Amino acid sequence: MSARAWLLLLLLSVVWGGSFICIKIAVVELPPLTVVLLRVALAAFAMLAVLPAVGLAMPRQPGVWRDFLVLGLINNLIPFGLMFWALTHIEAGLAAILNAATPLFTILLAHLLTEDERAGPRKFAGVALGMSGVAVMVGIEALAGLGTAVLAQLAMLAGTCSYAFAGLFGRRFAGRPALVTATGQMVGSSLLTLPLVLAIDRPWTLAWPSAEVWIALGVLAVICTAFGYWLYFLVLQLAGATNLLLVTLLIPVSSLLLSAAILDEQPAPTAYAGMALIACGLAVIDGRLLARLTSSAAKGDA
Repeated sequence: MSARAWLLLLLLSVVWGGSFICIKIAVVELPPLTVVLLRVALAAFAMLAVLPAVGLAMPRQPGVWRDFLVLGLINNLIPFGLMFWALTHIEAGLAAILNAATPLFTILLAHLLTEDERAGPRKFAGVALGMSGVAVMVGIEALAGLGTAVLAQLAMLAGTCSYAFAGLFGRRFAGRPALVTATGQMVGSSLLTLPLVLAIDRPWTLAWPSAEVWIALGVLAVICTAFGYWLYFLVLQLAGATNLLLVTLLIPVSSLLLSAAILDEQPAPTAYAGMALIACGLAVIDGRLLARLTSSAAKGDA
């Protein structure tokens, strides 16, 4: 990836890492599915307001809106629904490790379904190293939960597969401005989630959220979602689906560091070892550092 793509990917990981803090605040007073709807709907309104200011407009072709609905389904509604349900049955640490499998599924699917994102052994090795780093950072003891609550674990993995398909499906929007694609996805997600919230959560029966929750929802919608998905589609255009979803290896790092800074949660010593493994995995995937080291070694031998 280019230096620009790496910087945008790192920024995206910080933006999405911060979303966990906002969600943690919001779900204290609101059901998870309602939080999902408010997240995507508020983001959609914010994006629709910004589009005219930057000289952009939404497409009108029915086929494009069909694709936006599909993207909203497989990139938001399905993974959010599966993962939120899974988190009621398995520990968050194990969920984070399973979620880190997203780039592995993306690499496999891209290798099978595309011509231009074929993967070699180096990329698989780098993802495996990164996943081991997530496991070390979260705590190897979280893996003790494997084999219990199997349906919940399968739901988490199905959610990661859905993210992988979404990354590949999103390639069809490569010719459109990233902000337009992100807005279309948010509108599609909102339309699909609204009837579920009305049927399941019945929001008119809920207590009015506190100011703290509304602030968290505002940050979640505008920064973590509207801005975050604009970055998502920029990186997708710059670096492709397999590189884009490396962000799932970086999100635990960003989330942990932000929690330490904002919530005063102190990381365990193993967290730093995990971060080092993730950094090594990303370096292996990128390849440039290894090439330089190999070149330097060859010159030294000569």
